[in-house]
Amino acid sequence: VQLQASGGGLVQAGGSLRLSCAASGSIFSFKVMAWYRQASGNERELVAAIATGGSTNYADSVKGRFTISRDNAKNTVYLQMNSLKPTDTAVYYCNSMGPVLGWGQGTLVTVSS
Repeated sequence: VQLQASGGGLVQAGGSLRLSCAASGSIFSFKVMAWYRQASGNERELVAAIATGGSTNYADSVKGRFTISRDNAKNTVYLQMNSLKPTDTAVYYCNSMGPVLGWGQGTLVTVSS
């Protein structure tokens, strides 16, 4: 299964973006899907995760602002990002948390102040 993240772009602080992660095959068997991000010069970090049953987890830095969801029928995972901050600027990737798939190119989110 290959993953393709999209939906990034340039947005002003306080704005919103919705990221999509389309899989080339079924994601139903992947118990947990997640969004990660990597800012320039930093290590990749976990942003949000969602289990097949719908339970979610978020990094403290995005709680209350980001919402992860998944549509198993469409083999797609979403990340709704509201109240964006310049510190959210990064390349965003999606992946399974087990097994880990290829990372792909990610999608760049740039938040201007």
